[in-house]
Amino acid sequence: MIVVSDTSCISNLLTIGHAALLKDIFSEVIIPPAVERELRRFHQAIPSFVRLVVPQSSVGVEALVREVDRGEAEAICLARELRADRLLIDEKRGRAIAQREGIQVIGILGILLIAKNRDLIRSVATSIERLEKEAGFRLSTEVKRAAIAKAGENLK
Repeated sequence: MIVVSDTSCISNLLTIGHAALLKDIFSEVIIPPAVERELRRFHQAIPSFVRLVVPQSSVGVEALVREVDRGEAEAICLARELRADRLLIDEKRGRAIAQREGIQVIGILGILLIAKNRDLIRSVATSIERLEKEAGFRLSTEVKRAAIAKAGENLK
């Protein structure tokens, strides 16, 4: 499975000490240079299962930079070039553009739900709470409740 990531999923999971979930679920995650730079701004180390790949189409990246930030643009372009099975991205605008380009997306909530189903984490609700408190991750109450209900848990 080929999985490309924007910054947010990796960064947020690193912040709460759950980055290994990505390795457990996907084995390897590919990132473009702009995402690597963004990650290094906030984290001392990038996990060994994260591999750097440079997008080939600078024209494609520059076209997308008009709509989203450089990290998202490079990740979307790279996912398209590699025919990735999934793009890990949370930002609404970036997700919409990726889907417009025919790229399957998954965000951090999807990752947490897979992790719960595989018994890699005990509680989606607790992970969401930690993301909000420790990483500053923002979710609407409606989205949070839906994810927690999908995990078969109750909102605290």
